[in-house]
Amino acid sequence: MKRFIKKTLLGLFGGALIIGSLGACSQRGPGGWHSGADGSPEFRARMVEKVGSRLDLDAAQKQKLAVLADKLHAQRMALRGTSDPRDSVKGLFAGSKLDQAGAKKLIEEKTAAIQSGSPEVISAAADFFDNLRPEQQQKVRDFMERGRRWGYRG
Repeated sequence: MKRFIKKTLLGLFGGALIIGSLGACSQRGPGGWHSGADGSPEFRARMVEKVGSRLDLDAAQKQKLAVLADKLHAQRMALRGTSDPRDSVKGLFAGSKLDQAGAKKLIEEKTAAIQSGSPEVISAAADFFDNLRPEQQQKVRDFMERGRRWGYRG
């Protein structure tokens, strides 16, 4: 009988631990872990400061980076559209057959958004990059080579 109680208590404790861990992992604030990536002005300001400190940007360069961040945010919002992108895609599969006309319309809308906003983004990116010192430009190239990680080695 003693052995049965030990196994039962151990099983209940283990189950509670697993359920508690899963519950803790599933908890997230409103908007999820990436809510700042939705483009709040505070998030963009923090990113400009972070990149600015890593590249040793002066005030004029930080201003150009802020303009680039604003243009990228505007482009992202234009691509996203007025509704949730997932809902748009889910709507294509809602019926018994794929809504081909809706899919074509969705792709045309996204393509138009890219074509209309890209010149401003390219201009802002060029203005920022062209006004960096050569060593700052090399840091940007190194960052792009490594991917999304921004850690320094050494």
